[in-house]
Amino acid sequence: MKTTSNLEKVLAAGHFAATGEVGPPRGTDAEAVRKKAGHLVGKVDAVNITDNQTAMVRMSSWAASLIVKQMGLEPNYQMVCRDRNRLALQADLLGAAMWGIENVLCLTGDHVLLGDHKDAKSVFDLDSVTLLKAVSTLMSGKDMAGNELKGTPTFFPGAVVAPASDPVEPQIIKMKKKVDAGAKFFQTQAVYDPKQMDDFMKKVQHMNVPVLAGIVMLKSPKMAVFMNENVAGVHVPQALIDEMAAVDKKDMKKKAVEIAARLVRQMKDCCPGVHIMPQGWDALVPSVLDAAGV
Repeated sequence: MKTTSNLEKVLAAGHFAATGEVGPPRGTDAEAVRKKAGHLVGKVDAVNITDNQTAMVRMSSWAASLIVKQMGLEPNYQMVCRDRNRLALQADLLGAAMWGIENVLCLTGDHVLLGDHKDAKSVFDLDSVTLLKAVSTLMSGKDMAGNELKGTPTFFPGAVVAPASDPVEPQIIKMKKKVDAGAKFFQTQAVYDPKQMDDFMKKVQHMNVPVLAGIVMLKSPKMAVFMNENVAGVHVPQALIDEMAAVDKKDMKKKAVEIAARLVRQMKDCCPGVHIMPQGWDALVPSVLDAAGV
């Protein structure tokens, strides 16, 4: 059955796609979700809803996805394998499909040691590849045990890749496994070197799957240095760090928009879309897209 996914239609039509991101709150404040997502209405083709990001407890991704869907935004429902076994993952997928949530981004997930519940037990019954296989299996009308479903879900499944990894070859090998498992689109870890992104796209063009370049908005030189030292698969060039260091703090938001928009413009010719991760600066995403001509 064909999905009704707007993101799938935009990519299939060859239009340049833009996705944003909303992190659910630590609690039940639905208005916090609406406030963040409100900046993106009419500006993006879909919005990622993170799933206990950085291994910290937040409102569930499917609940926040439902909130943004009710606002007229299309959610990209993120699922991590850290917190749930295959029973719970399949149950949540079926529940999301029942509410018309079709875009699902399959992630292995950060380890619990990165979060604030260090005594929690990681599950990792599945990983990103086997979760994609589970999604494909559900779409075939059966669960992972081979049982027939009463009502077959439709999904537009996606995954992630890190073009700035060094070496990048393991990422490409894993990306091929994800495509074979059913991934229909990719979003990347943060990329700040347009040439690197162009080179990566040439290496993976034979897979014939759309890849949206990820851009985390840089809020300070200190943040950029931290990412270089602590976030695997991310590299912020020293020239960008120096560019931010030369700016007064009161002008940092303006500089962040300028840098992000410039990167979008520079990567327009090599990839079919971008994924903007605002890191709390949600209100600036429309300015980035406007300045980039998206």
